[in-house]
Amino acid sequence: MPVGPPSSAIHLHTAASADPSQPTPRTPTNITIHPVALLSILDHYLRRTETQERVIGTLLGVRNENEIEVRSSFAVLHSETDEQVAVDMEYHRTMYELHHKVNPKEVIVGWYSTGFNLNTYSALIQNFYSQETAPHPAILVSVNTGVEEGQEAGVTAFISSPVGVYPKPENCVFVPVPVELRFHDAERSGLDLLTSTAATPSLTSPQPVADVEIIERSILSVQSMLDRVLSYVQAVLSGEKEGDAAIGRYLMDTLGAATEDLEKSGFNSSLQDTLMISYLANLVRSQAEVSARLALATAP
Repeated sequence: MPVGPPSSAIHLHTAASADPSQPTPRTPTNITIHPVALLSILDHYLRRTETQERVIGTLLGVRNENEIEVRSSFAVLHSETDEQVAVDMEYHRTMYELHHKVNPKEVIVGWYSTGFNLNTYSALIQNFYSQETAPHPAILVSVNTGVEEGQEAGVTAFISSPVGVYPKPENCVFVPVPVELRFHDAERSGLDLLTSTAATPSLTSPQPVADVEIIERSILSVQSMLDRVLSYVQAVLSGEKEGDAAIGRYLMDTLGAATEDLEKSGFNSSLQDTLMISYLANLVRSQAEVSARLALATAP
């Protein structure tokens, strides 16, 4: 007998913890993806068979309170038809064991899928990965490659929750979660090389540039950004543009309220470190050349 008036609302249930004494895991509010994981997903999509509409795989990473960092991924064999979906679970567990021996800190955080179509099969696969990540919720990263007409390339992340009074594995709702791409400073040159190749395709692939050229490009890029900021500030002060409080706060936090605050920041120390590294590199190069010439001079 129902208590209260009938309702057609959707009931969302949070998975309860198996141990009541343990705190309920927090739902992730932000997901960051490493470029290596994203490139691995795209490589898997390019290697798919002609009959496959999408590919899936396992995501590995670390959890930090409400944030999940996806660091790597590997492909999982699966097949889909109009009647059923099959996932090679043994292959998935074998690959995870091998990967865990190399990177013991990385755990299963969810799975990925190419395309944008979320159907009943997606709910079933999500249920499988939820068991693998229990008691933490599993995430789904949907990568739209943009190869189909009318679609734009992009990455979307989801978490799921069962639907209904008596939820079933094939019934769930996918809730979007903010997702961003994060990379280390040391990887910036490699990503810039890839983006430059995509922007100017040619028969000859571009070669990695020298360190001096990288520094020159960085200085020119910083100079261009400072010119844009200066022109924006001058336009706001002259009344040509309406100031944005968010941009003003960001500039205040980045540059400081005055020149003295900018001196206190790590800009000067970072610049001195860069110059010192460049000086030491030139010194080592000179010593190596002198040693080589002495070796040739003393050779019989």
